[in-house]
Amino acid sequence: MSLEELSKWSGESTEHLLEWRSLGLVGGGRDDFGPEDVERARLIRFLLRRGIRLEAIVKVDREQDLLASHVRAAFASGVGRSYSLEEAVGIVRLDLATVRRFWRSMSFGAQGERLYEEDVQALKTLKVALDAGFPEEALLQLVRVYADALGRVAEAEVRLFHFYVHERLKAGGLAGRELIEATDASGDRMRPIIEPVLLYFHQKGMEQAAREDVLLHWQEEAGLEGTAEVPAQLRAAVFFVDLSSFTPLAEAMGDAAAAEVLARFSQLVREAVSRCEGRVIKQIGDAFMLVFSDARAAVTCALEIEQRTAQEPQFPAARSGGHYGPVLYREGDYLGVTVNVAARLADEAGRHQVLVSEALRREAAGAPDVEFVPLGRRRLKGVADEVELFEAVRRTEAGAGRRQVDPVCGMELGPGESAARLVFDGREQVFCSQGCLQRFVATPERYGG
Repeated sequence: MSLEELSKWSGESTEHLLEWRSLGLVGGGRDDFGPEDVERARLIRFLLRRGIRLEAIVKVDREQDLLASHVRAAFASGVGRSYSLEEAVGIVRLDLATVRRFWRSMSFGAQGERLYEEDVQALKTLKVALDAGFPEEALLQLVRVYADALGRVAEAEVRLFHFYVHERLKAGGLAGRELIEATDASGDRMRPIIEPVLLYFHQKGMEQAAREDVLLHWQEEAGLEGTAEVPAQLRAAVFFVDLSSFTPLAEAMGDAAAAEVLARFSQLVREAVSRCEGRVIKQIGDAFMLVFSDARAAVTCALEIEQRTAQEPQFPAARSGGHYGPVLYREGDYLGVTVNVAARLADEAGRHQVLVSEALRREAAGAPDVEFVPLGRRRLKGVADEVELFEAVRRTEAGAGRRQVDPVCGMELGPGESAARLVFDGREQVFCSQGCLQRFVATPERYGG
């Protein structure tokens, strides 16, 4: 590869590339350049844009050979021949506009329009899907789901490996090339298991998705689904669930302590959803969006999450809101009025409340040990019409007592769990820690004192 070609495919000027070659960052001492130098140049430019000075890049690379380590990790099977988008079109046998749409949907913007062998093979598989009758619009959705989901998987693999393997090796006294060699050795041992693990989880997910698809077929044949107004529309129960005081908890106790609470809450939510055969569609902070094909299972799940969080020692209260109706399936997500109403109901819910709409109450009728308490009609933010609300409660727990609440962090405290108590304005306040007590004493008006 010539200097001009490297400049074209890396997006970097020839002047910078010559400087980087003189510093030993690209070129490897050769007169020409190889495909791996495209990735090296992109990485150098990325580091410079993120504020890493060129002399620091040179110093660390000479000490640890980090650029080569990155290329080995990014291209485990080696860097082979590269192709322009126009060259790929001739191999894949799709028109340029179609190939470009798919390539851009893959979200590999940093790579530009320079493709490697694996990229061309991926485009060939998309051509097979198109020839098999998969509509381009739907296939583009699937490509974006793959790119988003597996991009997140890859990020988790890399970051968790860095934080929990590389950093521990570093803390153990390794440094320089010895540290990178030990890190690479650990990575080399783990890399062969990645693909089998991905296939395992994909197969498990496919089993559940296939069951749901069979159910959808039966519902359609029995006339239970009705005629969809638009493609990929179906009926489902949607719930949003979160912790009612997570923000003040994080402010009072710090990010690390809040992350521990969130990890426990995430485990409780996912266990309940799995038992009730629902799906966690997304998680943003402490908020989860859940979807169920069965309304009764949805309400049962929300009540289980509430019950289990209420039983946790020194834990915030959960709240949730659910609605039932038509939803649009797009790119692995669910959209529509039903989703919006469910989200607003969760916003409206108080501590320990499971709020549901009339539509969900009607669909979930007969759920075991569940009672729906009418709350009247309310106007929800962003929803044009008033919504009739019900609180779902377990009959065996109706009227059960609540634990005391730390006014600073919102943590719920059972008997013997408080670290401090204070009588203020004739009312006893309880606190999970001396820190929360001190915050309250300093500014009681901030916490309703």
